[in-house]
Parts: sequence; structure tokens; C-alpha cells
Amino acid sequence: MKSATKTTAKKSTTAKTAAEGKVKSKSTAAEALHDLYIDSLKDIYWAEKALLKALPKMAKNATTKSLSDTIDSHMTETEGQIERLEKVFEMAGKKASGKKCEAMAGLLKEGEDILESTEPGAVRDAGIIAASQKIEHYEIATYGTLCAFAKTLGYDDAAKILHETLMEEKAADQKLTDNAYNKINFEATEN
Repeated sequence: MKSATKTTAKKSTTAKTAAEGKVKSKSTAAEALHDLYIDSLKDIYWAEKALLKALPKMAKNATTKSLSDTIDSHMTETEGQIERLEKVFEMAGKKASGKKCEAMAGLLKEGEDILESTEPGAVRDAGIIAASQKIEHYEIATYGTLCAFAKTLGYDDAAKILHETLMEEKAADQKLTDNAYNKINFEATEN
């Protein structure tokens, strides 16, 4: 009889949780901030590697030399960011590994869609900038969060490394804005 009561109570709790909109945790769910920190590192590691594969196509499809140069420059920075992430993993006593980042996968897909739905020229360049800035803003949010986690956990050396990447991402976003306002957006209005 106890077993039936426990089962009924469990079903009742599960139904109540679902009705309240609460999400049931996976068996691999993070239980401590350190776990969430490592999980977030895996997420951005995958994201940076996926971005590194996508950047050459974006640069090749940019028709403005300054935009192509900006993307090429960020490709080199991204390689360094991946190396720094590997160092941060090492500092945490973990092997660098990635976990598919659904956010980056979606952003890269959106970038691909923009390329397919625009003609080469200023309008496509404006679309590349828009897609790239969405990616940069995601990375800025992620690295800002990782810096906060690292500081909270007392991983000051890792926080410094992550902050260096955060500053690069902010600078890349500004370069994209400069490209847009120096020429590309204005040319796109003429088409």
C-alpha cells in the first residue's frame, strides 16, 4: 500500500510541477555554480569552433573590403580565443571539450539564411553585419557571465583570461558598427 501511495504522491507532484510551468531537471543537471561554469565553457567552446568554420564563408561573401578585412581579423582573434578557452579548461582541471550550443547554431543558421536571401552588394553586407552583431552580442553576454562566474568562484586568473576575450568581442562589435555607419548601410538604402 505504501508503494501505491508514493507513486500517487509522485504523480501528483509531477502534475503539479507541470501545471505550475516548472521544468524538471535532467539527470546531468548542474548542482553547483562550478558545474554551471564548466557547462558554459563547453557551450562557448563549441560555439567558437563553429563560428571559426563559418567566418571564411562570411568573409568571402562580403563585397566591401573593410567588412571582409574585419571578418578576417576576427577569424584570427577567434583562433586565439579558442586557445585561451583551452587554457581556462586546463586551469579548471578539465579537458577542453564542447557541447553543442543551440544559440550559436541558430545564429549561424540565420546568417546562412541572410546570405541566401540577399543579392551580393551593400544589402548583403548589411545583412552580414546584422548577423555578425547578433553573434557578437551573444558572445559578449556569455563571456560577461563567465567572467562573473569565475570571479565568484575565486578563479581570478581565469577571469582575467575570459575578460580579455570579452574585450575583444566588444571591439569586434564596434568594428562592425563602424563598417555599417561608415558606408554600407547608406549604400544599401540606394538599392
